Amino acid sequence: MRPAYDDPRTTDQPITRVPPPPRGPGRRPGEEPMTEHLVDPDVPRDLHAFIAGLPKAELHVHHVGSASPRIVSELAARHADSKVPTDPEALADYFTFTDFAHFIDVYLSVVDLIRTPEDVRLLTFEVARDMARQQVRYAELTITPFSSTRRGIDEGAFMDAIEDARKAAEAELGTVLRWCFDIPGEAGLESAEETARLATDDRLRPEGLVSFGLGGPEIGVARPQFKPYFDRAIAAGLHSVPHAGETTGPQTVWDALTHLNAERIGHGTTSAQDPKLLAHLAERRVPLEVCPTSNIATRAVRTLDEHPIKEFVRAGVLVTVNSDDPPMFGTDLNNEYAVAARLLGLDERGLADLAKNGVEASFLDAPGKARIADEIDTYTAAWLAS
Repeated sequence: MRPAYDDPRTTDQPITRVPPPPRGPGRRPGEEPMTEHLVDPDVPRDLHAFIAGLPKAELHVHHVGSASPRIVSELAARHADSKVPTDPEALADYFTFTDFAHFIDVYLSVVDLIRTPEDVRLLTFEVARDMARQQVRYAELTITPFSSTRRGIDEGAFMDAIEDARKAAEAELGTVLRWCFDIPGEAGLESAEETARLATDDRLRPEGLVSFGLGGPEIGVARPQFKPYFDRAIAAGLHSVPHAGETTGPQTVWDALTHLNAERIGHGTTSAQDPKLLAHLAERRVPLEVCPTSNIATRAVRTLDEHPIKEFVRAGVLVTVNSDDPPMFGTDLNNEYAVAARLLGLDERGLADLAKNGVEASFLDAPGKARIADEIDTYTAAWLAS
């Protein structure tokens, strides 16, 4: 879930986070070690190593929510009036949350560091760099342009900044980025109108934009009211990928399917409560963007052992695994694959199939999908042969 930045979900539930890791030898200050600090003792180290090299696609990951302490320290150094510390060691503590309200405060403080197109470009490219370290070949990054344009960043300059970063990431890092523009639902229909305008105006719409989403809190934010905006986006050729069923019941998922013509569902955690819904998702091949650690951190699910990903797979639903707001929740995509391996009892071939689910469910073109799927197969065959 991308947290609300103006009107956060009211909750008294604490948020959990993996404690920050110590820096390893030879690492630059502020450079995170991806998954070495997140090794699950119940998952063999060989399997962790396999995951670390496995080519992947990521479909549910947020722009600002992906700002690691390394990235935040660079942004904070640009804006001396910010309360955000610039020292990476202090940032590790800063990113340890006491409760959900504290998490919102920290998230807002990071949003407020993104003040210029240059900040947008830095954030976007450095998020891609972190993805490339995890062998992410393709990612659909959820961006909330309303949070930047309403803060005074010129809309055209914003689009230019993300596009410049996208092209540089593909050329320099080999990671292909595409965009999902999402409505911050708690900000109401004003934000929906603005997001739809930015997503459908041919003079502004960035080349990398492929989908249209709806994020923020679900409680009190009914999905049907956003139908006109999704209709406009779909008519303009965008795919529909709203969040639904994360903190509310399965009816929210039905609403997303019925009113917003959802092609994928963000989270969909409570879908397991409705066998008819699971059957529908499986029959129609509607993918779920599952983010296990996020669901625990936000208390959408009590414990990992209770996570419904097992029910999804048993029902035949197409499941993809994603990291959501990874540094905020003390995780990364490699760790989420390790979590899935433990919960689903996956070996190398099972993990390769899971990675190919992400490719299949993506909005990458057919040649691009085939290329990454072939790379997954080649990598897996070489690993097993060795």
